[in-house]
Amino acid sequence: MRRAGLASGNYVASGYSVYEEENEHLQEGLRAKVNALKSLSIDIGTEVKYQNKMLDEMDTDFDSTGGLLGSTIGRVKQLSRGSQTKLLCYMLLFCLFVFFVLYWFIKLR
Repeated sequence: MRRAGLASGNYVASGYSVYEEENEHLQEGLRAKVNALKSLSIDIGTEVKYQNKMLDEMDTDFDSTGGLLGSTIGRVKQLSRGSQTKLLCYMLLFCLFVFFVLYWFIKLR
């Protein structure tokens, strides 16, 4: 009877040790996963900050380009309102010249 009690005590102690080791192993795995998630979230935060900075710069560039285009369109409207037929003839002749040069260049190829 004493023998059976010792045997069951050993089984209980060794079973507890196995479970404890398994729990420690699982804790280490969980700790590694948490650290990986932490570094990933830090990297995502850094990337979001960088992308926001780039978007702000693009917004500034688009605003300046919009201003430039607005003034250019204003000048074109001013040209179209006036009776500057001489200028329009020069633009038409220039366009025809460019067209013929391109046609000649493509034909020689």
